[in-house]
Amino acid sequence: MVALDFRQLSKYNHSKVTKGETIWQLILESALNKKGYQFTQQAIARSLGYSLSTVNHAIDSPTQMNALKKNSKFFTLVDFKKLLYYWASRRQLSRDLIYQTYSPLTIWEREGLVPPTATLAGYSAARYWLKEAAADYDKLYFYLTEKDLIEAEKRYLPTAKKLPANTFVLKKAEYFRNKGSLTSLTQTFVDVWNLGDWYSRDFVVALETKINELLS
Repeated sequence: MVALDFRQLSKYNHSKVTKGETIWQLILESALNKKGYQFTQQAIARSLGYSLSTVNHAIDSPTQMNALKKNSKFFTLVDFKKLLYYWASRRQLSRDLIYQTYSPLTIWEREGLVPPTATLAGYSAARYWLKEAAADYDKLYFYLTEKDLIEAEKRYLPTAKKLPANTFVLKKAEYFRNKGSLTSLTQTFVDVWNLGDWYSRDFVVALETKINELLS
């Protein structure tokens, strides 16, 4: 069994996801970055401060769909893609949306105005992971705590014009107090997978290719 340092995930910020989602992310990131595929429920519960029942509930459905396999003392990630897409299918970005507006600035100008306490997400995070954008994009997503929202509203003013929003602020989870500048690769994939823009598919394919390279 690979020895895992779960604290490695603290360099990434997380959205207001469910506890189950943070568990799935931990499993996927450990496999992706540490090549660790075996876990104990106790170790995960301890590292995230969750109860054993919470961890057991989170891995139940992925086990039934054969993404995970339980043994007497540990469980194993046997199908990375199944768990990744299961998480993607359960993700609900809309519930985390705390502010949206239209800005006449270019996407590059808006990215440059992101508050220092924010975590870049969506297409902007994908561009960093991919080293270049998979397609032209014009929508900005980032995570921010509600206490810092006023600063975002100053930088991206509300507009009374009936124009489609192009700047979106998502709420960070209260139980994560880390200071990463962009979402992890798996979180980025899951978030982009849930976006409906015509160019989202290009990013999903490119991110999946990136993940495949890291898994190989």
